[in-house]
Amino acid sequence: MKQELIQALNQDLAHEYQAVIAYTTFAARVKGPHRPALRAFFLAEAKEELAHAQFLADKIVALGGVPTARPAPVPEAGTPREMLQAVLQAETETLARYAERMRQAEELGDLGLAARIHAMIEDETEHREEVEKLLEGFPG
Repeated sequence: MKQELIQALNQDLAHEYQAVIAYTTFAARVKGPHRPALRAFFLAEAKEELAHAQFLADKIVALGGVPTARPAPVPEAGTPREMLQAVLQAETETLARYAERMRQAEELGDLGLAARIHAMIEDETEHREEVEKLLEGFPG
């Protein structure tokens, strides 16, 4: 059961790496009249995702595992709208994974991990809601 949790946390870590890379790349590539706001948004999100990645890597080691060094595949996106849609999809998937991870941590009796995952769910929910707001009425 602990080994399953370590493997699942490594999957989460790979997706946090993916998010850092995507946000960093999107911040550099975003163009158009919304560039200043979107660039700032993407860079701020990258910092939060990096903090999540560091926590996950540390927790994997604490549980006796080895953190992955490979990101999940980064989605391709050319336009600002495509970037936001890719982010929305990633945040939605992350929330589903973290809900499962919280359940696994509780089952294992690691209430500290469950609480921290809950806080990360709060962060990811805020990210998703911000992206939904940005996409509302955003030009195609």
